Amino acid sequence: MNREVMEFDVVIVGAGPAGLAAAIRLRQLAEQQQLDLSVCVVEKGSDAGAHKLAGTLLEPRALNELIPNWQALGAPVRQTVTTDQAWVMTSGEKAMQVPSFFVPRNLHNPGNYIISLGNFCNWLAEQAEALGVDIFTGFAAQEVLYNEQGQVQGIVTGDMGRDKHGEAKASFQPGMELRAKYTLFCEGCRGHLGKQLISQFKLDAGRDPQHYGIGIKELWEIDPKKHQPGLVLHTTGWPLQKWSTGGLFLYHAEDNLVSLGLIVDLGYTNPHLSPFDEFQRVKHHPLVRQYLKGGKRIAYGARALAKGGFNSLPKMTFPGGLLLGCDAGTLNSSKIKGTHTAMKSGMLAAESIVEALSEGDLGGSELASFTQRFKDSWLYEELYQERNFGPGMHKFGNIIGAGLAFFEQNILRRSLPLNLKDPTPDYSRLKPASACPKIDYPKPDGELSFDKLSSVYLSNTNHEEDQPCHLTLKDAAIPIIRNLPVYDEPAQRYCPAGVYEVVAQEDGSPKLQINAQNCVHCKTCDIKDPSQNIDWIPPEGGGGPNYPGM
Repeated sequence: MNREVMEFDVVIVGAGPAGLAAAIRLRQLAEQQQLDLSVCVVEKGSDAGAHKLAGTLLEPRALNELIPNWQALGAPVRQTVTTDQAWVMTSGEKAMQVPSFFVPRNLHNPGNYIISLGNFCNWLAEQAEALGVDIFTGFAAQEVLYNEQGQVQGIVTGDMGRDKHGEAKASFQPGMELRAKYTLFCEGCRGHLGKQLISQFKLDAGRDPQHYGIGIKELWEIDPKKHQPGLVLHTTGWPLQKWSTGGLFLYHAEDNLVSLGLIVDLGYTNPHLSPFDEFQRVKHHPLVRQYLKGGKRIAYGARALAKGGFNSLPKMTFPGGLLLGCDAGTLNSSKIKGTHTAMKSGMLAAESIVEALSEGDLGGSELASFTQRFKDSWLYEELYQERNFGPGMHKFGNIIGAGLAFFEQNILRRSLPLNLKDPTPDYSRLKPASACPKIDYPKPDGELSFDKLSSVYLSNTNHEEDQPCHLTLKDAAIPIIRNLPVYDEPAQRYCPAGVYEVVAQEDGSPKLQINAQNCVHCKTCDIKDPSQNIDWIPPEGGGGPNYPGM
């Protein structure tokens, strides 16, 4: 196929915090050194913030380094944290506040901000474009380009205008080849190209498997009388203590808005568990209900997050490129923050690339200087110091795990002199459905709790219907012959968007139906399927959710 070819010095996949920080730093350094450096960012969302979803509490450390005058430039970073609260939910009606002294140090938030990650990324994109970065939104990076030596030399964007059978329609437009001396992969958690690169270059050799959670979030406009700007509230315990670790967050942002979400560890064992339904019922707890009652839900979304931490970090360098941010797993799960760490990884990458190119490097090499920069940085130190948090929570559960974190962070003021390991992949932790009790979830009331389809509607998710399904099965028979009898096909419940349904065919036999139009691109199916039979690949660029202010 004849494809248009565009050449750049650096191609960046993903307009998230890591990719945009890398782009900005590349152009800053190029201007300082009077280096002619072309930079391109490719983003599958309709704009830089369309697919961005997180809590988000921003620790401004990396932002201060990258753009010191961010306040003067109008960054959408305004609401400071004024009050921190941590609670243990002991039942569906009771909760106990944890005294501040006993809260692990990393969960304290002085100097941090409550922000919309989508709005923040749109602002970062504006700063990057002002520096001369080309940003192509609505284009999905579909495959990695390699040269004859096996070095990465760019990416191919996805074709547009193919029908559900893969045939070209009248509107067909082939994808472009974007070639580069160096390619940075910043796709976010469980990036489909990042997954391929980890396998291709064996980047995870000697590491623990990556571990994940699913974050389900709603944005609420609440009664001004109940609004407490700057209040940050975290919970642990009910309803997840039996089957999974995780917890709820509730952040009072500006303009009577509240960010509310539940993070469920995807290492859970009971296949009957539904993260979406756990989130819906936790909103009826008095601790949460007091703020939401009389309010209005205005947005919904979900996204997986990489939470394995330091021990699960893959090697981040390979010939011709780097794996950065949440694509590599740089989120600090003990802080529940990944924006500042992702940004710093992108900035370190930019410094290594500019150093190499300014010395006459022609591209394609493996940037050993990045590894050293990373090891010398505060990012490495921060991730290393929290390396026992994730394994401790998996091994000991919410309460004892939190106690271990308190002892490590507050008493020792440094990491324990040991390294807890977490070698079991999340997908393999599921027990057979017959060995686990079913969970009785209450029906949504339409006031505080809602169904999946009305929730997906609020995510503004849309896909061109006549296109190849972007949720591919390696073996179409496995969902019915294995997953259904053994695990009661958990895709029906772990998906927060109603994509997977087991339906009866005309002859009465069961069939897995995939409603790809509903997909909010959370990647949970790619992670949690017990047979590892589902591959998430990007649909046509511009498709998927369009999160407003999430």
